[in-house]
Amino acid sequence: MNKTLAILFCAAFLFGCNGNDGTTISATGTIEATEITLSAQSGGQIKRIIADEGQLVREGDTLLIIDDTDWRYQLEQARGGYEMAEAQYRLALKGAREEDLIQAEASYKNAEDDLKRMEELYRAKSVSAKQLDDAKTRFTVSQQVWEKVRRGLRQEEIDAARARHDQAKGLLSSTQKKVSDCNVIAPIAGSITKRFVEQGELAGIGTALYRISDLSLMDITIYVTEADLPKVQLNQKAIVTVDAFSNKEYEGKVVFLSSIAEFTPKNIQTKDERTKLVFSVKVKVPNPDGTLKAGVPADVILHVANR
Repeated sequence: MNKTLAILFCAAFLFGCNGNDGTTISATGTIEATEITLSAQSGGQIKRIIADEGQLVREGDTLLIIDDTDWRYQLEQARGGYEMAEAQYRLALKGAREEDLIQAEASYKNAEDDLKRMEELYRAKSVSAKQLDDAKTRFTVSQQVWEKVRRGLRQEEIDAARARHDQAKGLLSSTQKKVSDCNVIAPIAGSITKRFVEQGELAGIGTALYRISDLSLMDITIYVTEADLPKVQLNQKAIVTVDAFSNKEYEGKVVFLSSIAEFTPKNIQTKDERTKLVFSVKVKVPNPDGTLKAGVPADVILHVANR
């Protein structure tokens, strides 16, 4: 007799957890908010704290200011390096100056004339072979210098100048961003649920500064059995209620259906329930007035369409 009562009790419990009367599926889950941890992208001393825990912030609001003195010094160095590399690159593209061309050509013509005179004098036996060879050498050197100045830099030298220019430009942009990142802004709208630093502390790059929760759209994860899974569809309407506002209904929709079975979460009390295979379903609920709170249990009802 006792065994029979126990079986009936378990059957009634399972039916109550699934809440499936053929037209609806009901389940209980915990409300969750999308949370992000905002970390420092520039290191330095915390100069000023503007936003605190519990404060509602909008996307783009300044939350905290980090001392940017050292970064500004580095920015000046990077700007000077960029301007120097840019000037060198422009010079490489432009080539030799006009006066350098004129001077190199004049030296070449002069050496050419000297060589012709030396050849005439050598034929007349008025100069030695050594003097003629020296004239030929001067002519060859001046000719090569003129050709080099006329042609300008080789393509490889221009490419190297461009690479140094691009490298300096990248360093300048990176340092400018570090200066800008000293003004820490909110990446999303939401509520500050945790502040991790105090004014005057030294924050390194990657140091956690704030935790921000987006309370405008809440998530609830429920679990359904394999038999109920085909009755659930994406964008299916869901009615959500919480104990604190028992007379108020929140409308949400199904945004995720798991395709992988898992064991029922451990917070289910009975051993039989813990060993059941279920599928997770995520419901997203708009929360424009902020009445839904993260961590609060909620009841979810899914209306099953007639088939």
